[in-house]
Amino acid sequence: MAVAAAVVVPLGLLFFTSGLVVNLIQAICYVLVRPLSKNLYRRINRAVAELLWLELVWIIDWWAGVKVQVFTDRETLRLMGKEHALVICNHRSDIDWLVGWVLAQRSGCLGSSLAVMKKSSKFLPVIGWSMWFSEYLFLERSWAKDENTLKSGLQRLSDYPLPFWLALFVEGTRFTQAKLLAAQEYAASTGLPIPRNILIPRTKGFVAAVSHMRSFVPAIYDVTVAIPKSSSAPTMLRLFKGQPSVVHVHIKRHLMKELPESDDAVAQWCRDVFVAKDALLDKHIAEDTFSDQELQNTGRPIKSLVVVISWACLVIAGFIKFLQWSSLLSSWKGVAFSSIGLAIVTALMQLLIRFSQSERSTPAKVVPAKKRSEQQEDSNDKQH
Repeated sequence: MAVAAAVVVPLGLLFFTSGLVVNLIQAICYVLVRPLSKNLYRRINRAVAELLWLELVWIIDWWAGVKVQVFTDRETLRLMGKEHALVICNHRSDIDWLVGWVLAQRSGCLGSSLAVMKKSSKFLPVIGWSMWFSEYLFLERSWAKDENTLKSGLQRLSDYPLPFWLALFVEGTRFTQAKLLAAQEYAASTGLPIPRNILIPRTKGFVAAVSHMRSFVPAIYDVTVAIPKSSSAPTMLRLFKGQPSVVHVHIKRHLMKELPESDDAVAQWCRDVFVAKDALLDKHIAEDTFSDQELQNTGRPIKSLVVVISWACLVIAGFIKFLQWSSLLSSWKGVAFSSIGLAIVTALMQLLIRFSQSERSTPAKVVPAKKRSEQQEDSNDKQH
C-alpha cells in the first residue's frame, strides 16, 4: 500500500497541477475565443486537451508498459484519424476509455476524441472539466431527459473542423459477471439471443446517433476489446503500480451509408453486431487471438513521453520557485497547508481509481418476464 501511495501521489500532483493549467487555458479560450470563432476555439482546445490526455497515454505506454495490440485490415488502419467516426465498443475492462485514447493518439486525433458519458463524469476535477470544454456529451440515463440533450450535442458536431471520434458504449454499463447474469435472464425472458461475453445493447442512443450523424460521419468503427488468457486484466491501480498487461483490440469498419434507413432496422443492425461480437469473443477465448484480422504494428509514439517530461520540468521548476518565494515549509501553517494539499490530491486520485472500477458502475436491472417486446426494451433503454 505504501508503494502504491508513493507512486500515486507524485503522479497525482503532476496530473492535477498540469490539468488545472490546461483547464485554465481552456476556460480563457472558451470565454475569449469561442464567441469570436468556434472553429478556432475547437482547434486550440484540441491541442490543449491533448496535452492532458497524453499524460494518461504515457501511463499506459511508458509507465505500465501495457501492450495494446490492434487487429484490423490495412485500409481501416489507414483511414483511422482521417475521417469522422462513430465508435461502438464492448465495455469489458476498467480502462476501455484509456485504450480508446491510445488508439486515438496512434491515429492522430486524441484531442478530438469524444464520448457519450454519464452526467456525473463532468464534475470530476480536471478530467471531467476538460471533457466539458472538449464537448463531450453528458447524459442522465433517462431517455425523457437525454433525448434532446443527445440530439443537440450531435448536431453541434456537424461543423467540427477536424476529424473526430465519438465513442458510444451501447451496453450502457461496464461488464461484470453479475450484470451478465442479469442480461442472460432478461434475454431468456424476451426471446433474445442469450449473451455469453457481452451485455445486451441499449439501442435508442445508437439509433439517435446514426439518425443525426449519417449525413456528416462516413463510418462506424466496431471495436471489440479482449484480454488474452496470459495477461491480467488492466485496472487503474495496476497502471499506477506500473504493472503491465496485454489488451487485444479488434476493429471492423462499417460504412454509414450501408446502414438501413428505418430506426427499427438500425436498432436491429446494432443488436446483430453485438451478437456477432459475442461470437467473435467466443473465438478469441478459444484461440487467444483475433485470427480473422491481421495484427497491425501501431508502435509506441514518443510524444507522450516528451509531454510528460516537459510537464514534470515545468511543474517542478514552478514548485521550487513558489517555495522560494513563499517560504511555505518554514512554518507550521505552511506545513499544514502542504499536508492538506497532498491529502486532497490523494483523495482525488482515489476518486479517479474508484470511478474507473467496473464493480462500482451502475448495475444492470432485470425486467420481469411478464413485460415483453418493445415495452421491455423501452424500459431498459430509460434505465441505462
